[in-house]
Amino acid sequence: MKRRVEKLPSNMFDKLEKIWKIKDVRNRVLFVVAMLTIFRLTAHIPMPGVDAEALKNVLSGNQILGLLNLFSGGTIENFSIVMLGVAPYITASIIFQLLVMVVPQLEELSKEGESGQQKINMYTRLSTIPLALLQAFSLIKLLQGTQGILGSNSTLQFVFMLLSVTAGTVFLMWIGELITEKNVGNGISLLIFAAIVSALPTTTQNLIVNYNPADLYTYILFLVIAVITIVGVIFVTEGQRNIPISYAKARGVRGQGSNSHLPLRVNMAGVIPIIFAVSLVLFPPMIAQFFINRPDVIGSIAKVVSTAFSNQIIYALIYFLLVFGFTYFYTAIIFKPDKIAENLQRQGGFIPGIRPGKQTEQYLSKIMGRLVFTGATFLSAIAVMPVIVQMVSGIQSLAIGGMSMLIVVSVAIEVAKQIDAQIMMHEYDRV
Repeated sequence: MKRRVEKLPSNMFDKLEKIWKIKDVRNRVLFVVAMLTIFRLTAHIPMPGVDAEALKNVLSGNQILGLLNLFSGGTIENFSIVMLGVAPYITASIIFQLLVMVVPQLEELSKEGESGQQKINMYTRLSTIPLALLQAFSLIKLLQGTQGILGSNSTLQFVFMLLSVTAGTVFLMWIGELITEKNVGNGISLLIFAAIVSALPTTTQNLIVNYNPADLYTYILFLVIAVITIVGVIFVTEGQRNIPISYAKARGVRGQGSNSHLPLRVNMAGVIPIIFAVSLVLFPPMIAQFFINRPDVIGSIAKVVSTAFSNQIIYALIYFLLVFGFTYFYTAIIFKPDKIAENLQRQGGFIPGIRPGKQTEQYLSKIMGRLVFTGATFLSAIAVMPVIVQMVSGIQSLAIGGMSMLIVVSVAIEVAKQIDAQIMMHEYDRV
């Protein structure tokens, strides 16, 4: 007699108990925690010869570098060997996902299934190395020429810094892929999650120490934004439309065919559009910092770029469009209506009132287009909401805190879903 499949845990404590009791899930989670711990330890290994106080002053007075420091988990502030975080890998991923859509050879590779995707992933890893070298060179040069943070280093010392920082990025890329293989969340997203969360104790301590009754309005405003952001992200992430699917009965079998449904999520892309958008929106003003003091045309262009991104309206508009565009872009990569229609036809399934094959593909594309538009608009609005509130209140921490919270909540939901899936698979295996 078959045993009944147990229900998924209904609350957090039940879920933690389940995770601990199921050996395979427990080992996966503990492995991920160990990898994140290693990441945080490496984030506190500094490069030699750095004026920490001067670096801290520069980061506090530079919005772009301050935001980069936040998303790297304070690795820039420590001038750590992993100070670039996973930014070069994210940049390489964006480049190759764009190339897949325009280069025929890469497009053919993407259609070869898992083997083709492995080759694209290999190209992405290899391209991360020169990108890390370039970004490390740029950041070290920028800091070297700012208020004597690094002083006068020899060529050998500079090369050592360059190679160390690049190796740190490759190390984090490797850790991220090890985490992804455990199927309890995307490794790169979890590294960014850990970096942001690691700043929480320090932020809380500063809020308590520097509390001023006159700032009560600020705290209330931040709390309201936090609640709206959390509710909004959960609403978009959990929203889905169920497409009814009917299966014809097999020949020689009595009774009617079975019915099921195909769930289409409002936001299939998850947190990836947010991460991509933040990475790109920080890139132009950071590059402009290197040329802003030049007296020629390049210096003038750099000043225009820096001024434009300092304008909160322009910044919010670009950020909104990037989140909106990447939501569409990433959904187009992971959602393949032609393959879904083909699989349904092979299994004898069909959507009532829709002919199998091409019509099913067109129907799914139409429905998904409407869902993505709704999800992308809502997600983009939530993303820029803290920036808009900052424009009204003039409080810089609201914009940074809002973006951080958006990523943290999205990653937490994604991890919870994957852990639930692991628990459910274990329960089915026991039947």
